[in-house]
Amino acid sequence: MKKIGICDTTFARFDMGGAAIDELKSNVTDLKIIRKTVPGIKDLPVASKKLIEEEDCEIVMALGMPGAMEKDKVCAHEASTGLIRAQLMTNTHILEVFVHEDEEEKEEELKTLMENRARQHAQNLIKMVFKPKILEKEAGMGKRQGKEDIGPL
Repeated sequence: MKKIGICDTTFARFDMGGAAIDELKSNVTDLKIIRKTVPGIKDLPVASKKLIEEEDCEIVMALGMPGAMEKDKVCAHEASTGLIRAQLMTNTHILEVFVHEDEEEKEEELKTLMENRARQHAQNLIKMVFKPKILEKEAGMGKRQGKEDIGPL
């Protein structure tokens, strides 16, 4: 049984972790999912690292929603850098799934984007762990998570 870590935040305005878990459970039965929820995106790197080192997760999804202000963008960059460091320190993939609050103007569109991106990255996780050959076939295809694919050149 594969152990998958889901790390999300209370700052997000939609339950992205719940959507990812639902997608995973709907598509794979042989999983143990361990979820950790933290206050904000800068808390995701250490929580993700702990899921790997203390809970023996094979891969982690780190889901969050940076705000729209300039300082939020700086915090998102810091969190992203921390997630990359955690990956390198543990030699384990951490899928960063961020939706910036200013990606959509209307709240309903933002909610849809958050759910779609969480679910589509959960599908990426499934491919990475269980079906890596599918990812090879998708290389260079202009795939996007949360929005329509733009296609290859």
